[in-house]
Amino acid sequence: MSVLGGLSWPVGNMMLAGFAFVFNDWRALTMMVTAPLGLGLLTWWWVPESARWLSANGKVERAQFYLDKCAKFNKREKRPSQRKLETLSNTERVQRQDNSYTYLHLIKTPRMRRVTLLAGIVGFGVASTYYGISLNITGFGLNIYLTQFIYAAIELPAKLMIYFLLDVVGRRRCQAGTLLLTGGCIALNIFIPKDLWLVRAVVAVVGKGLSEASFTVVFLYVSELYPTVIRQNGLGYANFMSRVGMSVAPLILLLEDVWPILPQIVLSTGAVLSGLASLLLSETLNERLPETIADVEKPRTKGSSLSLEPSGLSLETKSTTETL
Repeated sequence: MSVLGGLSWPVGNMMLAGFAFVFNDWRALTMMVTAPLGLGLLTWWWVPESARWLSANGKVERAQFYLDKCAKFNKREKRPSQRKLETLSNTERVQRQDNSYTYLHLIKTPRMRRVTLLAGIVGFGVASTYYGISLNITGFGLNIYLTQFIYAAIELPAKLMIYFLLDVVGRRRCQAGTLLLTGGCIALNIFIPKDLWLVRAVVAVVGKGLSEASFTVVFLYVSELYPTVIRQNGLGYANFMSRVGMSVAPLILLLEDVWPILPQIVLSTGAVLSGLASLLLSETLNERLPETIADVEKPRTKGSSLSLEPSGLSLETKSTTETL
C-alpha cells in the first residue's frame, strides 16, 4: 500500500512540469501547486489509527474496533484476539514507566543505536542522491520542462518495479541494489563524452528511476526496522536525515565550480556508501515486526514465541505472517 500510494508522487511531478510551463511567474506557480493541500487537510479525519500503536499503548478496545472493521472490509472471519491484545498491552506497561517514549530511546540500547546510525546514513544518501539528480535538469541539452517531465515519468515504472520486487528479493536487497545501481549510473556518466548528450540523458534518466526506487523502499524498510512503540520517532528521525540530504544536494551541485565532475563523484560515492550501509541492516521480509525495544534487542526467530518478561506470560506465534 505504501508503494501504490506513492504513485501520486510521480504524477504530481509530471503535472509540475506542465504547471511550470503555463505559469512562468514563481508566485503564481507556488499558489497553483500548493492549493491542493487544502483538500489534503480534510482527509485525515477519515484515516484510522494504527491498531498496533493502539494496542501497544493500552487502547485495546479501540484497536479491536479497527481490527474488526478491517476483517469485515476484507471479508475475513473475526478472530477472538482480545486476550492477545491485552497481553501485548500489559507487556508494554511493564516495559515502560512513564507511558511515553522520546527520541533518546533510538540510541539508548546497542541494537537500536546500530539501526538508528545505519538508517540515518541510508536516509541521507537516498535523499541527497535523488535530489542531486532531480535538480540537474539543464545538463543534457534538453528543454528543462521536458527533462522534468521525463524525470518524473520514469518514476512510475520504477515504483511498479519495486512493488513486485519487494516480496521477491526482500527489502534489504532492494534498498542496497537500487542505491548501488544509482551510484553506478552517476559514475558512468562521468566517463561518457558530453557530445553524446542523448546517451548521457538516458543514463541519467535510468539513474533517476533507480534513485526514486530507493526512495520508495527506504521509508517502508525503516518503518519495519523500528518497533511499534517508537516507530513514529524512528520514521521522524529518518525523515529528518533525508531532508538534511535534500538540503545538501544543491550545495553538492555547486561544487561544479571547483571541479566539473566533483558533484557526480560526491553523489556517486554517497549512493554507494549508503547502499553498502543498508546491507548491514537486517531483512524484514516475512519476519514478525518488533513491537517493543526488547524485541529489537532480543530478536526472535521465525516461529518462536514472544516472551513477556518479567510477567512470565507468553504469546505463541502460529505463523510468520500472522500480525495483530
